[in-house]
Amino acid sequence: MSLLPTNPSVFTHRKVVFLLASLCCLLWGSAYPAIKNGYALFGIAADDIPSKLVFAGYRFIFAGLVLLLIAALGKKTLRMDRRTMGQVSLLGLTQTSLQYLFFYIGLAYATGVKSSIMNATGTFFSVLLAHFIYKNDRLSFNKVLGCVVGFIGVMVVNFSDGLLRFEFTLLGEGFIVIAALVLSAASIYGKKLSQRVDAVVLTGYQLAIGGAVLLLIGIAASGTLTGFTFKSSALMVYLVVLSSAAFSLWTILLKYNRVSMITAFNFMIPVFGTALSALFLDESFLEWKNGVALLLVCYGIWLVTREEKPTTAPP
Repeated sequence: MSLLPTNPSVFTHRKVVFLLASLCCLLWGSAYPAIKNGYALFGIAADDIPSKLVFAGYRFIFAGLVLLLIAALGKKTLRMDRRTMGQVSLLGLTQTSLQYLFFYIGLAYATGVKSSIMNATGTFFSVLLAHFIYKNDRLSFNKVLGCVVGFIGVMVVNFSDGLLRFEFTLLGEGFIVIAALVLSAASIYGKKLSQRVDAVVLTGYQLAIGGAVLLLIGIAASGTLTGFTFKSSALMVYLVVLSSAAFSLWTILLKYNRVSMITAFNFMIPVFGTALSALFLDESFLEWKNGVALLLVCYGIWLVTREEKPTTAPP
């Protein structure tokens, strides 16, 4: 018996979509302070990129194994043909390995508050990519205007006090934006795969494969992960649960709904991420630029998605 509902209509019901998408965004928003605290608890220096990759590798390998175990308990088949496994592996290399290679490095050189806001660019990338892939997801005036407003918000958060200096680094904010672009493209590819492969199995394999690649790269570059204590181990467990739950639910939601309709909920990630970073990292939150940036980003996403309504079947 499956551990998740098998009726597709469950994942297109408006209230269920709202609750599950909001939960995913809350979990992803909490990742910003959790990862930065993880660096501190495991004694990973800001410039120790190999150890960051080892940290990420263990997180995603365990998250993938958890999902595959859940799938096995739910009597789902874990076997797939060589072609499908190759496609799933490609998804893991992009959505997990490549995306988090940029994300983990970027997060080390940018604050959690700025990272959570800038990562919202992924919504606009998804809208633009969907225009060229799906006939029922074309660009409109509101979508274009929303993208412009959203990117203005991203620029605002990078200005220093008085708007006299633009604070942007390639290794910090730049890598966060690149990670958002990679995730957007990989998510659309994953949506297509999820039509043929069970969402939990798909997510489990791609996380495990992507995590293994990150781990191997990190170890090859002399990365290590030490400092295991009850506190640091508990944080690792939380990150594993976060990844397995959020990615699997998001994959299911994308499978049964339009890309732009689901990505509408991404506006919650910078809100959750900013608030939780301020709470757990003692970062400045009450700066005027953060408030303005959040309003612009959220308004931009609302413009992009205001025309979309929940669907009752896959496009």
